[in-house]
Amino acid sequence: MFLNVFRNKTILVTGHTGFKGSWLAMWLKLLGANVIGYSAYFPSDPCNFKACDLEKHIIHNEGDIRDVPALQAVFKHHRPDAVFHLAAQPIVSRSYKDPSLTFETNVMGTVNVLESIRSAQSVKAAVIITSDKCYQNVEWVWGYRENDRLGGDDPYSASKACAEITCNAYMKSFFTESSSPRISTARAGNVIGGGDWADARIVPDCVRAWAAGKDPIVRNPAATRPWQHVLEPLSGYLWLGAKLLRGCQLHGESFNFGPDQKVNKSVRELIETFACHWENVRWKHKKSKETKESTLLKLSCDKALHLLDWHPVLSFHETVRLTAEWYKKYYSRESDMYAYSLGQIRFYVAEAEWQNLSWTRKK
Repeated sequence: MFLNVFRNKTILVTGHTGFKGSWLAMWLKLLGANVIGYSAYFPSDPCNFKACDLEKHIIHNEGDIRDVPALQAVFKHHRPDAVFHLAAQPIVSRSYKDPSLTFETNVMGTVNVLESIRSAQSVKAAVIITSDKCYQNVEWVWGYRENDRLGGDDPYSASKACAEITCNAYMKSFFTESSSPRISTARAGNVIGGGDWADARIVPDCVRAWAAGKDPIVRNPAATRPWQHVLEPLSGYLWLGAKLLRGCQLHGESFNFGPDQKVNKSVRELIETFACHWENVRWKHKKSKETKESTLLKLSCDKALHLLDWHPVLSFHETVRLTAEWYKKYYSRESDMYAYSLGQIRFYVAEAEWQNLSWTRKK
């Protein structure tokens, strides 16, 4: 997979204790990488990092992305070949409660990573992950393209737009030589999958409630999102990182990684599909007065298709099935969740191989 470029490479993942970060760390480990993690906290209790006992398999560093000396010490000590930057304050509702923390983490944290890359001699490539919410959402029905206007009406979205602008400035100001690290940004959002217990997210909220025999509160059942399994954008991040490490001319580019356009489903449809794989699914609708949410948001992934030969692998029903099965295994308390998660990665890879995606080929 991925031209075998990660084998025996040292890869730094910021935010490795988070939902996407922990799955990315497991996949990199499966690819033979020496995985170094840097994260300030565990996002929830339980969380995927602990459920899979990931500390046994990678090098875990506890540190805040805003702590420049601590961050640069990790770069200096471990000398990573590549960086995947996922550390963030990722919750929209929390950004309303603590906008200062959100901007400090998502904007200055990105600056700190770029500065650390700039001063490091070992880094050859980096993928900076932001969000689909970095686009100025005008509620149109077609997908946002990478050259559409950035912006945000809430602190979280605005912070991600700022992070994108920051990356562009660094790429054009400091990483311009042929010997400079090659850096790209990646935009995705609304991922689901096993191991997410974050607050104010629909699947974690529902699973927590259903596991306890309660009815979850759903704020906006009509809201549509480009639901995708967590492994979908991660395959894009890894393929983009592999291309950058191989020296492909993608430096300074941004890429959307999202599901097929027809997978833009409502929250109601998501819950109803989940009910096919979970017993006694019930829920209550209660609109929040505190948090303003967009009702329509999707991405155009044509650029990733044409430049990377990347496209999503799973159908909407497969995405929901894999998610539900992971949580059912966890709550049964009978499985090694690290091994089970690697099994889901292998299943996903087999599906991608059947579809003959470029990142699965040997050459």
